[in-house]
Amino acid sequence: MRQGFHPTEGNIDLIIDDPTSSLPQVRKGRIKAFAVTARSRLEAAPDIPTVDEAGLPGFYFSRWHALWAPKDTPKDVIAKLNDAAVRALADPYVSSQLADLGQEIFPRGQQTPEALGAYHKAEVERWWPIIKAAGIKVN
Repeated sequence: MRQGFHPTEGNIDLIIDDPTSSLPQVRKGRIKAFAVTARSRLEAAPDIPTVDEAGLPGFYFSRWHALWAPKDTPKDVIAKLNDAAVRALADPYVSSQLADLGQEIFPRGQQTPEALGAYHKAEVERWWPIIKAAGIKVN
């Protein structure tokens, strides 16, 4: 969600962005980070306060990433894909590179298709009433 983006002027009044995109710009001093929209500070940017600390308590918003497959994908194929993703995320080099970008990796117990389904359902239940109340049309 970008507000007040003026590419010809070179100004961004406000942006709520993924740390993987924003942290390199913050580190170079090109943009100022006011807060992270999470309950805790990012390991990769411990000097950036949380929204609670910055005076906007409870304004939590996160971007998350997942691997998706067609609905009828066989369970053994899903298991192989999940195993490969879990192994990649456990690799010290991969995890350190992701951490440096500000990408926090869920604990191993949450790296399952079932956990993703539960998380996805909770996110829909959280945001759907807000989307509906705002009259946002989903195509």
